[in-house]
Amino acid sequence: MTVEDCKGEPGRVAPEVDRNRCEAKGDCVRVCPYGVFEIGPLGAPERKSLSLVGRLKAWAHGYRQAFTVQAAACHACQLCVTACPESALTLKPFLGV
Repeated sequence: MTVEDCKGEPGRVAPEVDRNRCEAKGDCVRVCPYGVFEIGPLGAPERKSLSLVGRLKAWAHGYRQAFTVQAAACHACQLCVTACPESALTLKPFLGV
């Protein structure tokens, strides 16, 4: 799939990051043509919600993960889902939050 295949309407779906899987490799940032993602530090609430394995992964990667900073810009092309080596991304209905 290429960006030309991104015919979805923005604001209908948004990527959801599985905090227990994300390792902040940044593939989602590189492939997203709409600037949906950014790599940033995990805050205390995100850290507390992690499983033991998720906490170990987060520690190993400097407590950094992908965040959907422009979720409403998602065109549902799934380039990020395909690119993520940890399978940490899924598309869910966008709730505008």
